[in-house]
Amino acid sequence: MKDQLIIFDTTMRDGEQSPGASMTCEEKLQIAHQLERMKVDVIEAGFPAASKGDFESVRSVAQNISNSTICGLARANEKDIRLAADAVKPAKSARVHTFIATSPIHMAQKLRMEPDEVIEQAVRSVKLAKSLCGDVEFSPEDAGRSETEFLCRILEEVISAGANTINIPDTVGYTVPEQFAKLIVQLRERIPNSDKVVWSVHCHNDLGFAVANSLASVMAGVRQIECTINGLGERAGNASLEEIVMAVRTRQDYFPCDTNIDSSQIVPASKMVSAITGFPVQPNKAIVGANAFAHESGIHQDGVIKHRETYEIMRAQDVGWTTNQLVLGKHSGRTAFKQRLSHLGIKISSEDALNSAFGRFKDLADKKHEIFDEDLMMLATENVGNQPSERYQLISLLAHSETGETPLANLVLANEGEEVYAEANGSGPIDATFKAIEKIAQSGSSLELYSVNAITRGTDSQGEVGVRLAKEARVVNGTGADTDIVVASAKAYIDALNKLSSSEEKINPQINERLFKGE
Repeated sequence: MKDQLIIFDTTMRDGEQSPGASMTCEEKLQIAHQLERMKVDVIEAGFPAASKGDFESVRSVAQNISNSTICGLARANEKDIRLAADAVKPAKSARVHTFIATSPIHMAQKLRMEPDEVIEQAVRSVKLAKSLCGDVEFSPEDAGRSETEFLCRILEEVISAGANTINIPDTVGYTVPEQFAKLIVQLRERIPNSDKVVWSVHCHNDLGFAVANSLASVMAGVRQIECTINGLGERAGNASLEEIVMAVRTRQDYFPCDTNIDSSQIVPASKMVSAITGFPVQPNKAIVGANAFAHESGIHQDGVIKHRETYEIMRAQDVGWTTNQLVLGKHSGRTAFKQRLSHLGIKISSEDALNSAFGRFKDLADKKHEIFDEDLMMLATENVGNQPSERYQLISLLAHSETGETPLANLVLANEGEEVYAEANGSGPIDATFKAIEKIAQSGSSLELYSVNAITRGTDSQGEVGVRLAKEARVVNGTGADTDIVVASAKAYIDALNKLSSSEEKINPQINERLFKGE
């Protein structure tokens, strides 16, 4: 029997730390249900001390997920740990994950604590967490740049204090595979009680080594990998769950372990996270990119036709690539629509929300001959975000573009329920549309990113637009979809504005250590 490699998904916690990738409670629940369907072992649902909304999101996930361990992150202080333990308490299987920085630069410049103080705080925090929750994980933040001798000291102490899992984070993506594997081996060999815990790693991708470092650590004895869907995460992101899982599964001749993941759920999870966060997946992304199983070269095509394994080391259907499509039209009923959503793992929160999504499905059926699963996922995602309580809503839009003439857009927005008209010229119809929206919103934000992707094939495909707006310290992403790319762009911009106008703020646990010190 091979060892089990535990998959610890942190899409809803570390992934959410990507600028603009914040999720609502309903969106987190959608992702959590998909992760459960995928048989993810541990779901890190959030950082409960970050905000009241994040606390409620973690608690909601804990209440609704039965087959995965639900984890909450906490800095090594009493307030955070109590909040995390309280948030995950409803879960059938709960975990508290606490951390403190251990690298010289972090201890001196961020924590402003002496090494002995850091050890005392870590031990005190693990003991408290253990008294509140039987399953405790500890991470020495920035372990990749920490001194090995100090890591041995602090980890031996926290294991004795009751930690069940020791996670070694390469927080800033600094290490390389051989070096990182050597660190894991040294820690396991030099710490007397190292056999009492599960060893884990959490690798960032700043140098492009996140997956390689994670897999190297597996060969060094690690049996839990912390990762995210699509490699989502702050800065350059985290190790990609899909790449970790399929590398281990495809190379069972090499790796001494395997996961319990249902790999057929990988692509649906990837598409769901992309739609909810507004972060598109690059076409050449391993496993989940649109071109991952595409062959253009004549030599490759000939080989695959003769024998698939000549150029494919795994089957597309094994990771969830299918030709599924919803063959429903404008005469189809709500029951079939709801059943297909359920098959895709999409749960609509209320009857009103279902009616709204079904209405948009009918509108789309009038425009498109075929409606694909990807279209449905976008409809459901829009349904979560397009609530009447949001400040701005698009009522109507007319955009005009003609060779030799200045493009013009005029539109009507509902601004807190009041309809307001604006028009503007621009360098193109989309530029004009954004300027017209800004005449009403006057947000003072800057457009940092604009991207367009076709959701499905064909000239009648919906275009998915991603917009990133920045204002002072806040960065938000907005998404919109429509068969008319100008309308999709307006929806995306308005979605971003609604997020920007939200009063809810998040605390990034990686940078707010002043709160740790009570400052």
